[in-house]
Amino acid sequence: MSRTALIAGVTGIVGNNLAQQLLTNGWQVHGLARRASNTIDGVNFIAADLLDPIALRTAVANIKPSHVFITTWLRQPTEAENIRVNSAMVRNLLEAVAPADSVRHVALVTGLKHYLGPFEAYGKGKLPATPFREEQPRLDIENFYYAQEDEVFAAAERQGFNWSIHRPHTIIGYALGNAMNMGVTLAVYANICRETGRPFLFPGSPTQWNSLTDMTDARLLARHLEWAATTPIAHDHAFNVVNGDVFRWSWMWPRLAAWFGIEPAPFPGQGTPLEQQLADTEDIWRNIAKSHNLIEPNINSLVSAWHTDADLGRPIEVVTDMSKSRKFGFLDYQPTDESFYDLFTRLRHNRIIP
Repeated sequence: MSRTALIAGVTGIVGNNLAQQLLTNGWQVHGLARRASNTIDGVNFIAADLLDPIALRTAVANIKPSHVFITTWLRQPTEAENIRVNSAMVRNLLEAVAPADSVRHVALVTGLKHYLGPFEAYGKGKLPATPFREEQPRLDIENFYYAQEDEVFAAAERQGFNWSIHRPHTIIGYALGNAMNMGVTLAVYANICRETGRPFLFPGSPTQWNSLTDMTDARLLARHLEWAATTPIAHDHAFNVVNGDVFRWSWMWPRLAAWFGIEPAPFPGQGTPLEQQLADTEDIWRNIAKSHNLIEPNINSLVSAWHTDADLGRPIEVVTDMSKSRKFGFLDYQPTDESFYDLFTRLRHNRIIP
């Protein structure tokens, strides 16, 4: 049976890696983004705004996807606006593809804010015990992830497709201009430290420095998305998705420093956020880019300091259980330090970093 994917958010860190995964396995892939560009060979790019239902319906009218992957969201000033905007994006997309009556499966990518709460109440109040497990109930608080899930569930009832929900932890992977890209952010920060002699200082909280944590490689997430979409036992389930290892940042930070040939600064016992450390570095990065012939001189097009600070500044341990996926047959594993090294190598090869 032929498989035709429609990936919403194809230019992002998840969508980009998913498109390449599916193309490798013979899928026909349509990629939806607000500003489409032919950056992935083999993808049929579609420029459309998920918040414009009429234009969206026209844009997808001639395709008949068997599988829809929703890998995008838009950050808003308040959680109420996050709910309104991001639930509408899911609803508009699923209504736009409904007339073709071709969709067999819809996959939605959310994340661990399902357990930790939205930005306005992040890591506060009564949280479920770690490691986080999929059967733990929703928090008693408004959350746009819940609203997105509910749109998928409602459309599945109307249209008769299967679904899967994917909850990665912090994602490591290749993408530029992404709102949540710790790997690229830390690579830029490390190079600024190396070029200027500034200390390579862990920006996060003592809890994150000392506690166990995990992360998600975008390539592993792509394989998990394809697996869940094509494996009957995985249909109509929510899944945590992480690499399978655990680590402490007190162990990881020196390893990242060593890759860049710099010494890690001693942890001072309190957080020093990257938004503060990188506040005066626009000209510094522009000069680094010029001297090393890099392709992006604008640091603001590369880093997402705010999101990296949110992840590394958590006051609680965050570690995730993958037993459900293992039980159902997904056994992939990815060492997180190697995820960073692979990303840094690609960034250097593509002249994003020196």
